[in-house]
This record gives sequence, C-alpha cells and structure tokens, in this order.
Amino acid sequence: MISRVLITDDEERTIRNIKVIFDELENIEIVKAQDLTSIVDFVEREKLHLIITDLRVPKMGRLEFLKQIKSMDTELPVIVVTGDDSIETAVESMKEGAFDYIVRPFEGESLSVAVDKALKMRSLAMENRYLRKELESHYNFGNIIGNSPKILEVLLLAGDVSRTDSTVFICGESGTGKELVARAIHFNSLRKGGPLISINCAALPETLLESELFGFEKGAFTGAEQCKKGRFELANSGTLFLDEISEMNPIVQAKVLRLIEERELERLGGSETIKVDVRIICASNKNLEEYVKNGQFREDLYYRLNVFPIEMPPLRERPEDVLQLARSFVSQFSEKMGKLSLRMSKNVENLLISSKWDGNVRELRNCIERAVILCKGDIITEDHLPVSLVKESISSCGHSKDKSCQMMNIDLPPEGISIDELEKHLVLQALKKSKNNKTKAAKLLGLSRGTFRYRLEKYANN
Repeated sequence: MISRVLITDDEERTIRNIKVIFDELENIEIVKAQDLTSIVDFVEREKLHLIITDLRVPKMGRLEFLKQIKSMDTELPVIVVTGDDSIETAVESMKEGAFDYIVRPFEGESLSVAVDKALKMRSLAMENRYLRKELESHYNFGNIIGNSPKILEVLLLAGDVSRTDSTVFICGESGTGKELVARAIHFNSLRKGGPLISINCAALPETLLESELFGFEKGAFTGAEQCKKGRFELANSGTLFLDEISEMNPIVQAKVLRLIEERELERLGGSETIKVDVRIICASNKNLEEYVKNGQFREDLYYRLNVFPIEMPPLRERPEDVLQLARSFVSQFSEKMGKLSLRMSKNVENLLISSKWDGNVRELRNCIERAVILCKGDIITEDHLPVSLVKESISSCGHSKDKSCQMMNIDLPPEGISIDELEKHLVLQALKKSKNNKTKAAKLLGLSRGTFRYRLEKYANN
C-alpha cells in the first residue's frame, strides 16, 4: 500500500532533507503544499497518511492551524518540525494533537523513526475504522430480517431505545437473535464510537465471572501476576452486553447492582474506586421473573436491568418470515462459498415453513448452510436438508399434497406406534398406488425422486 505524506515547510532546504530521508523508505508518495487552502484541500479530498509541517501557515496562528487539521481528521498524525526549541511550544503542540515534535537541525534517524511510528499508527487506525464500518453495516437494523408484526415491533422498540442511554433487557429463546439486536442498538446509538464489549455469563465458572467483569490487581489471587482491567472498564464510554444474565451468582449480582447505582467499581484485590460510564444491555433465555420469585435473582437488580424490555419472538410465531430468512441465508452462504446463485425448490420452501424450528433462527441458518454445502447444482432439494427435518415433515404430513393425509386422524394405541413403521407404510402404499412408478410415488408424498429412492432402499434393507 502506498502511504501519502504531505509536507508543508517554508524552507526548501528542509523539504529536500526530508525527501532524502524518504528515499530510503518504500511505498511513500510525497506531496507538497504551502498555503492553508491547499493544505485543507488535501486533507478533505485525499487519503493522507501523515503530515509533516513547520506550522508556519500565512494568516493563521501555529496552534490554530494544528487544531483545524485535527478537527478535520482526528486520527491523522502530524509531525511538527521547527527551529523553536521552546519546551512550552512543544507541550502546546502535543496538547493540540501533534504526534511528535522535532527541532531543527534534526538528525535523519530521529525523523525517520518518528515517520515509521506515525505511519504504522495511521495504518492501524484506518484498518480499525474499516472494521468498525464493516461491523456497523453488518449490525444495523436493516439486517434484522422479517416483516411479521412481531419482528416489526421489536425493530420499532430497538430503534426508539437506541437513541437513549437506557438499560435494555432482551429476553427470548435461544437462537432468536438477541445479540444481533443488542449490537444493532449499540451501533445506532450515540455510543457507537465507543467499544462494544460482550460477555456470556453462562460460559464462565462462578469463580471467574467476577474477575472478568470487574478486573483484578496484581497479587489479588494465585495466578494474578499482573493487573487486568475488567469488562466494565473496557466498555467505558461504550456498551457492555451481558448475555445469559440469569447465571450470575448472588455476589456478582450485588456488585453489578452497586455499579449501576454508583457508576463506579473496585477491582478484585484493590481499594481504588474507578469511575465508569457504561451502557448496559443484557439478555436471557430464562424467565427472570420466575428466578426472582424463587430467590435465584435479586429483585432490586432485576428492576434495575428491566428498564426497557424487548421480547424476541420465536421463529414458530413468525412463520411469514421463514422464507425471507432462508433466502437471505442462501444468498449469504452461496456468495461466501463462491457458488452460483442457488434457489430452493417449492417442496423445500413448503417444508421449511411447516417445520417447528425449536432452535429458532440459528437452527434455520445452520440448516441452510448445510444445504448450500451439499448442493452441487443450482436448486436446493430435500436431499440437501437434514434427515431429521424431512422425517419430521413426513410424519406430520405438513407439506404433503395429499389432502387426505392432512386430514387423517390417527388414534394412537396404548402401546404406541413406531414413526419408522408409519413412514415405511406410507412409502410402500405410495409405491403400490403408483404401480411401482417411483417418480409418481415420490410425487404422492411430496418428495424428490432421490429422497424417495433413499427411503425405499432404507426400508427394503429392514
């Protein structure tokens, strides 16, 4: 990558000396500017990586010029090269955001070291900015797919609360998209420039959760060889997402309550009070009200967290969104795997709509990912879906075109029946009705010919 460096200096000799230094560095493009208009134009229109300046700009004070540059691009490093060896000037320049301050006559090595550090910092800052934009685009509300009334209500609530600093409690079954909504709220809030730190309270042992949240001082416990900031500190000026909040033990619950009330904490083994400015978004797949009634969760903490509740609906309560989600996943995975644009057969679409999806959106996503991997052509069929999913659909007759099957009422005997035997009976009956025509038999059961053949071979061997 080419690094573009802007040099502003009223002494041509200094510019020549700087250019000599840059001749030793690779992938550097030098641009020059003398007046304020040219400098501002470069900063606004060009992708600059570094400015080297003597701060002498006509019609503007030295520090005012530096302040204007930093207001236009706070991450753009500026190295000040000047003949003024005043410590006061150096300090003021650094306060206004200068990356480094070098006095003339300078040694070539001192400038080249400063340039190398500045370019590395700029490269890292630009990479972080790119990654943040990627995150923001990935976790915006437009990526929460669905047009059902229940999901639209979630989007309206999340959009309203994102413009505030209120604590949010997202509840719902596993796989419904609670973390996706939490991230969308953060990246659409005034805190989006700050960090988003996540922690799954159920993924850590009770003994570790407290230290992970609040941090610890060196020597706080065996193995604490150095000081470590906790998640609350790391999330300062941003958002902390506490997933599976129900799994907090009473000690941690008490400390979290104090932090919410006082906006301060103490690390394990420490006595210093540390102020934090953190927005909390929490989530749980458990009924916290029941936990409170059973004494498993503090009532006062529950009401502190439950300021703005959002309930994520399970996928079975929003069947009109299933196909939209599935098609989106097909498109995502096809592109990711470098495959042609795939489409789902009508039988697959009917099967997806009729399925229960106990694992919600996560289960649907995994199902589609598997199908895209297995599909060698351009149409996803039942052959590419998990056997358990197809089996469930056949046993419930949910997608069969045989109207009599949909209306069939089977009275289960006391000893029960075997689903496999029932399926075998239907396969053989379809074969009999079609006079051994496998294509027609498959059509009677709403299956592809390949799936029907697989089932026929399965039962023929039993």
